[in-house]
Amino acid sequence: MTQAPTSVMPQHVAGVTTHRRRGGVRHMFRYGVDFVMIDPETIARGPLLFSRNRFNLAAVHDRDHGGPLGAGRGADWARAVLADHGLTGTAPTLRLLTQPRFLGYGFNPVSFWLAYRADALIAVIAEVSTPFKDRHSYLCHRPGFAPIDKSTRIKRPKQLHVSPFQDVAGEYEFAIDIDDSHVDIRIFHRNGNEGVVASLTGARAPLTSAGLLRASLRRPLGALRTITLIHWQALRLKIKGAVYRPRPTPPSSEVS
Repeated sequence: MTQAPTSVMPQHVAGVTTHRRRGGVRHMFRYGVDFVMIDPETIARGPLLFSRNRFNLAAVHDRDHGGPLGAGRGADWARAVLADHGLTGTAPTLRLLTQPRFLGYGFNPVSFWLAYRADALIAVIAEVSTPFKDRHSYLCHRPGFAPIDKSTRIKRPKQLHVSPFQDVAGEYEFAIDIDDSHVDIRIFHRNGNEGVVASLTGARAPLTSAGLLRASLRRPLGALRTITLIHWQALRLKIKGAVYRPRPTPPSSEVS
């Protein structure tokens, strides 16, 4: 069973992200990443080197999430999205799984809003952002907001231009397995014979200043490193012969 966090204290997911491109131009990379899981509606006392809505070694800012880039509404946005798509009754518990800003700089290719009732995960909003300053979110839930478990597969049409080497076509399939000890999220993009398999896996642990310091030494510059690696992989794809697609007009809707 995919379970809700048992504490509002921030958690650290020292994880690994893997991308594997299939089709005519094959490509693969694997990097270490650092995510935090927080209660987005409670500023709980955390480690000295982590803050909410203010500068620190690592920080999560509400304006970075829930709506347009840089103008997010945080948890209010996520609750409105769930209500607009038919979630009624008892309000769910929310968690946000995201890469924090490091020394004030932030960029998240994808963050995840997690909605729980009791011990059951009932919805996930995958908040996808691009280096082109575009954002679109994919709401994942089963009919009637039934619990999501590790065998659940949820499909959504691709809406956002994420990579200049892929068409805005085909569909995503989300597989989400989160329990008290680990995170395992896999996203499959399929477009005919072309596609990408992306994953985020890692163990959950209490967020500590020592852990943040180790992360900053092991993976320096945080999100700046992420954006640099994105451009490096784009260069590698270009060298391999992948066809460049100009950025199309982004979708008019925030959520699909």
